[in-house]
Amino acid sequence: PIWGLPCKAMAETYYYSPNSLFFIQQIGLKQETDTCMMVPVDEQTDHTESEPNRNQVIFQEAKNQNQERRKPFSCVICKKCFAFKSAFDAHMRTHTGEKPFTCVKCGKGFSHKGNLTKHMMIHTGEKPFSCVNCGKSFSQKGNLTQHMMIHTGEKPFSCVNCGKCFSQKQDLTQHMMIHTGEKPFSCVNCGKCFSRKQDLTKHMMIHTGEKPFSCVNCGKGFSQKGNLTQHMMIHTGEKPFSCVKCGKSFSQKQVLTQHMMIHTGEKPFSCVTCGKRFSRKQHLTRHMMIHTGEKPFSCVKCGKGFSHKQHLTLHMMIHTGEKPFSCVKCGKSFSQKQHMKIHTGEKLFLQLLYTPVLL
Repeated sequence: PIWGLPCKAMAETYYYSPNSLFFIQQIGLKQETDTCMMVPVDEQTDHTESEPNRNQVIFQEAKNQNQERRKPFSCVICKKCFAFKSAFDAHMRTHTGEKPFTCVKCGKGFSHKGNLTKHMMIHTGEKPFSCVNCGKSFSQKGNLTQHMMIHTGEKPFSCVNCGKCFSQKQDLTQHMMIHTGEKPFSCVNCGKCFSRKQDLTKHMMIHTGEKPFSCVNCGKGFSQKGNLTQHMMIHTGEKPFSCVKCGKSFSQKQVLTQHMMIHTGEKPFSCVTCGKRFSRKQHLTRHMMIHTGEKPFSCVKCGKGFSHKQHLTLHMMIHTGEKPFSCVKCGKSFSQKQHMKIHTGEKLFLQLLYTPVLL
């Protein structure tokens, strides 16, 4: 049997009833009393199939059709669908790499206009989102949200392997690569791999020699902004990190952490060859070169090799004649800082005997 039902239908719709699935098919849209036909599914489908399966198939087909109507713009590359052409066009730029929105200040290109708007705040210095606890301002609301977790202590993302918690999902994703050993970003020059894209970007500056961050006081260039910030403390004399044991202050937190090991006696890094222990990993790395005989730093003038970069730097002053350390009292210059300290009396000569310097 077929029933007529007055309705104001705008699209095909499916309804479940206790006994069967009914299909409402639009006949007309001119008036509210236009007639729609409701036909039991069991009269339209093959009786050889079970009723639940038939209903599920028909319902899924209807769902797909409605999806196509709601999102008519489909990407031919990844099949993703969009309701609006503007969203579809923006998505296609992820495949084509097109960046039609360009910053008038620095020339950087963006695929989305919204990203350009956010970028412009770097140049204008605009930071409309402020923390109610400490007053720190941000250019993006998302950054403020993440910052607030510092005050609340909220860390909703947990590692299933070690239980370590993170306030941001991307930090957890990066942390997981420690357990998996995944390093998807490779340097095309030397083949070194990295787990984070930004680490690869920083590494590439070693090969390109790029140092975009310059000190306004002395002109020294740096490849990373953080290194410039730390360097600036030399000029300002700022040392915000203090030792609770002896009161000594440091410009960098990691230097304080390393200093604390003097008081605790902690030496977590041990040599597998001779068993000697070190408080810092880089000291162990340098020590290992005694056993391997490795001297990766070579003088371009005479070819002499060194195991430490700073030893090569000191050695190069022999060729250049550079003496960057001067006595403030008499003006005498020295190639090494410790020699100047001996001259001024800050350091005893006997201490120099126990401080090997390879020239």
